[in-house]
Amino acid sequence: MSRTKTTVMIPEIYRIDSQIKQDTYLIDGQLKRWNGDTANIFSTISSTESYEQTLLGTIPQLGEKEAMEALDAASRAYDRGKGEWPTMKVADRIACLEKFTEQMKTKRAEVVKLLMWEIGKSLADSEKEFDRTIDYIYDTIEDYKKMDRDSAKFHKEGGIHAHIRRGPLGVVLCLGPYNYPLNEAFCLLIPAMIMGNTTIFKPAKFGVLLMSPILEAFQNSFPKGVINIIYGRGRVLATPILKSGRVDVLALIGNSSTAKVLQILHPKSNRLRLVLGLEAKNPAIVLPDADLDLAIEECLAGSLSFNGQRCTALKVLYVHESIEDEFNKRFSERVDQLKFGNPWEEGVKLTPLPEPHKPAYIQELIDDAQEKGASIINSKGGETSENYIFPAVMYPVSKEMRLFHEEQFGPVVPIVPFKDIEQPLNDIADSNYGQQVSLFGKDIETLSQLIDSLVNLVCRVNLNSSCQRGPDVYPFTGRKDSAVSTLSVHDALRSFSIRTFVASKDNEYNNKILEELLEKKSSNFMSTDYLL
Repeated sequence: MSRTKTTVMIPEIYRIDSQIKQDTYLIDGQLKRWNGDTANIFSTISSTESYEQTLLGTIPQLGEKEAMEALDAASRAYDRGKGEWPTMKVADRIACLEKFTEQMKTKRAEVVKLLMWEIGKSLADSEKEFDRTIDYIYDTIEDYKKMDRDSAKFHKEGGIHAHIRRGPLGVVLCLGPYNYPLNEAFCLLIPAMIMGNTTIFKPAKFGVLLMSPILEAFQNSFPKGVINIIYGRGRVLATPILKSGRVDVLALIGNSSTAKVLQILHPKSNRLRLVLGLEAKNPAIVLPDADLDLAIEECLAGSLSFNGQRCTALKVLYVHESIEDEFNKRFSERVDQLKFGNPWEEGVKLTPLPEPHKPAYIQELIDDAQEKGASIINSKGGETSENYIFPAVMYPVSKEMRLFHEEQFGPVVPIVPFKDIEQPLNDIADSNYGQQVSLFGKDIETLSQLIDSLVNLVCRVNLNSSCQRGPDVYPFTGRKDSAVSTLSVHDALRSFSIRTFVASKDNEYNNKILEELLEKKSSNFMSTDYLL
């Protein structure tokens, strides 16, 4: 891949004809106008004949004053549990969410186009992210209805009647990632809000403008203060919010170093509920009897889908020495066949990297590995352009190399040969991470022993398939530095809530009161009504 400037042909439907000047932010139900400092939002995709980044628009650079205004609005909306939103009927909260979703669906084309330009996600994957997010919202609503139906009853144990439901936790600070700036942000926001919490949301550095088309939908679908959206630097905004001690939940999808810094800012961190989706170094283990056709295709997708910029990506491949030559040859050939291009190009698999400095970082990892004995074994590996570095397949990678330990989050694939299965098992046990593993093989005795060990080291074992998050109904979590709490349609509702109940002794006096409470339907909590 040369550095020669080429003409960029952009279909009219995907062109950026005018910049987005995002000069409003959402606080207390109002889209407030911002006249202060702004930050330029660039795309690494060029729209000119000679390469240069494309200016997509600007966003506000809010400060501590606006951060505290957002916190005040969320706190007022929660009102120590007395607010309209936390005490609202389940059906009414669902109605607000359904209203928002119907409006959001009308913005699909705009959001998809911005996903492509802002983070370089392919057209197919951008459309999938939007549609998957809509499905996630509807699935969350259905699971919430089921939860409500299961709670619409009384228990009796030891002479005590109990009416048990799940209640909100309070004010939630949501910080989303850039690689799934819509879907994963909503996987925090939607369950947090539907459970009755009030929220403050700061979009990621990349993938921030795609919130602009749906900002008004947020404003007119929820009571004021339930969702507050602010723009700017994370450190500037999140620091005073957390230092106030008035946040009850920190919901972050990012990395463990950021999570550690943020949580210790809270003056009473023992009170701070953490919902964290963090980094991982997910391995694949390719056993001697693996179906190589299958293993190669799954490892290819697992390591290089969206350029490897996924926490669930395969970030190190352990290949048994008896098959390493054939695996390396065929895998390298398949990597070199992957098409690089702009997101809207047909058949594209590799797209521009949204972080301008990522190619240089990947090159550092390659150089370090080469200095310590590894080689690039695919022909195109490491070829660099203005906004990309072609995936390098590195072999043999060892523990002395940065590439073995660091989560590369980009297009470079380390292959580690092994003879004894204890080697990858020990490495996984010693790793700081414990999200998932992919296991390729077919001998039942071998697989049985490995599965029984691996389920105690990671949270998902993928048999003859690459690591992934979905389907969204399955638990998504990790051990050690990879996660805190569990995210999925079912589990996220529980992560953002707590079991709470009303108890009364079984006697005539109390029973009469309970009957009257249920008959008059004056309490939204004390109710045996439910939604079908």
